[in-house]
Amino acid sequence: MSTHDHTPEALATLLAAQKQAFIAAGAVDAATRRRRIQTAIDLLVKYHKPLVAAMDEDFGGRHPGFSLMNDVLGSLASLKHARDHFEPWMAADRRQPFMPYDQLGAEAWVQYQPKGSVGIIGTWNAPLFTLFAPLAYALAAGNRAILKPSEIVPRTAQVVAEAVAEMFDPLEVAAVTGGPEMGAAVSAQPFDHLVFTGSTEVGKAIMKNASANLVPVTLELGGKSPTLIGRSADLATAAFRIAAAKGANAGQLCVNPDTVFVAREQLEAFVVALKDAFAGLFPTVAGNGDLTAVVNERHLARIEGYLADAVARGARVVSSPAEPVAGRRCPLRIVIAPPAGARILEEEIFGPAVVVQAYDDVGEAIAAINSRPRPLALYYFGEDAAEQQRVLDHTLSGGVTINEAMFHAAMHDAPFGGVGASGMGHYHGREGFIEFSHVRTVFKAPAYDPRREWGMLPPYGEHFLAAMEAQVTP
Repeated sequence: MSTHDHTPEALATLLAAQKQAFIAAGAVDAATRRRRIQTAIDLLVKYHKPLVAAMDEDFGGRHPGFSLMNDVLGSLASLKHARDHFEPWMAADRRQPFMPYDQLGAEAWVQYQPKGSVGIIGTWNAPLFTLFAPLAYALAAGNRAILKPSEIVPRTAQVVAEAVAEMFDPLEVAAVTGGPEMGAAVSAQPFDHLVFTGSTEVGKAIMKNASANLVPVTLELGGKSPTLIGRSADLATAAFRIAAAKGANAGQLCVNPDTVFVAREQLEAFVVALKDAFAGLFPTVAGNGDLTAVVNERHLARIEGYLADAVARGARVVSSPAEPVAGRRCPLRIVIAPPAGARILEEEIFGPAVVVQAYDDVGEAIAAINSRPRPLALYYFGEDAAEQQRVLDHTLSGGVTINEAMFHAAMHDAPFGGVGASGMGHYHGREGFIEFSHVRTVFKAPAYDPRREWGMLPPYGEHFLAAMEAQVTP
């Protein structure tokens, strides 16, 4: 399939061919899985420079070191973890047969089988990681895959498609490019599993399309990830770490801190500390190559619209550094106590702005978090162990990082995923392998079957009912 032949019809033909090849091949041994994962690793190593250049061009300014760290090295870490750990995960998991068959020689086990062909729809903000991190565990589980990069980063999508076409047999891994119509086409195909990373609203449409073919989905969606700063936290440390997180990809990350809750008496000190910390990382805006640009004019207008709405409603906005937007590079805008109804409180910011809200009692902050849809991430800063446990016990989120931001998503030996509005399913670690596996129970009966002599088969004798009744016990 050429990189210029990406139509829904060609996609359907490709998927059918992959599924036929999967059936014809039968069991997928460890060597085949390792070879496929290694090919993905080799692809990123070989193509990392053109991929990084494409991301810089697509964003209109993205530091090559950040693209290497976030997308290339992040993807390689997932692929290498899967490569180096998947083989023990493949082993059959022995289970205890039920009595009396456990005494008669029965056997039982759980088999982890590949599902077949997995569709992976990536997003623009982490255009390699959202393709290759789930691919790592899909391949580890023995599947084939078709990747759909985001059309919002077209140069990156084209390099991915060309690299995949060169490095992989399309019956094992392929990539298709195109706009929203191709994304819709991917979600409407009878894949054996579908992965989508993106917004909650698009995730709903993806899931609706997939439901027509009963395709299981892994949805990695967004959410207004809250950050709760306890009174026991070191404000300067918390501010610096939140500033560093907000500076990563200009806040255009699904686990980026969105709303910060801070004790009322500490609010002003925190705002000053956050402003200073961000300005220390990014002293200037215009021409600052360290500062990632907002990906396009539409997203910039969206963010600026949230800010204008907040100001019009009376919110105070502090900029760090105190410079205007320049070429889609932006200062961090700190929006302090926007009133109810402000759009920035309702919509995921997904950009270089952050909301700061005051609380009097930590229970108020927890209640505010629980009044919102379940977020993909939650952050707690503080040294009060009881308060930390209270936050963990009384909130629900995809993942949590304590005294930092976004670090849990880098854990390769633990699942990454959302809950509720922030998604379902997960990848990374053994849980990711299981996500892309069919977990099949196998029961092997013994030669001897005692049921007839025990009166448990028709025609039932006079004692059968009484024997059954006798087993109804608490």
